Amino acid sequence: MSDLLITHDEGVATLQLNRPQRRHALSLSLLQQLDQALTQLGDDRSVRVIVLTSSGPVFCSGHDLGEMTEQPAEAYQELFATCSRVMQRIHQVPQPVIAKVQGFATAAGCQLVAACDLAVAVDQAQFATPGVKIGLFCTTPMVPLVRNIAPKLAMEMLLTGKPINAQQALAAGLVNRVVPEDQLDAAVAELTTAICQSSSLTIAMGKRAFYDQLPLDESTAYDRAVHVMTENAVTHDAQEGISAFLQKRPPQWTGE
Repeated sequence: MSDLLITHDEGVATLQLNRPQRRHALSLSLLQQLDQALTQLGDDRSVRVIVLTSSGPVFCSGHDLGEMTEQPAEAYQELFATCSRVMQRIHQVPQPVIAKVQGFATAAGCQLVAACDLAVAVDQAQFATPGVKIGLFCTTPMVPLVRNIAPKLAMEMLLTGKPINAQQALAAGLVNRVVPEDQLDAAVAELTTAICQSSSLTIAMGKRAFYDQLPLDESTAYDRAVHVMTENAVTHDAQEGISAFLQKRPPQWTGE
């Protein structure tokens, strides 16, 4: 069995972590497979949304500690660099990536949730960065975490290793929605359906601009936004969408 299962369904590609015996830990091999899959899906125009999920009580337990004993520095460098590349790849692909969180997300698993564009979690999910408890501060998980939630809360999670529950994650901005387990599929489907109804080109341009402007000061961010909106406005899909609205008809998207 592959460590990563990939399925396609009407524009939605699902990447399912498939290492239940290791609590879906992110081995180097699994990270490499994720990187390859995201890269390939990013180039596939038939894919409109990517859903990242797993099964069982744990969404992802972080790095595979069985691979992290008595290794040379070069091995750790490769592992953490590969993981960081995957997290950045999530932002780089043109499609929105949704974390479908059915269980605990810890360490690099919490990082994975924070890196996704959207996240839906069951009400029993928990999120933690407990590396400090084993002498390994969650420094790379910290990067997307502190870009999702308030610094004080992020620091508390990092310093204590204590988990936050799903409602706390929702209030903090780490996840978009919290639902009972039997409503998880429907909640994710509601998001994927809404996204698939819009132009893939418009979504891609908007997602790229969103992350491009985050580190910019307000004036520079507006300059970037004006440039992108101008580029967007002259596309076929934008003109089609405006015409369809004025003519009170459904738009016909071409992705151009």
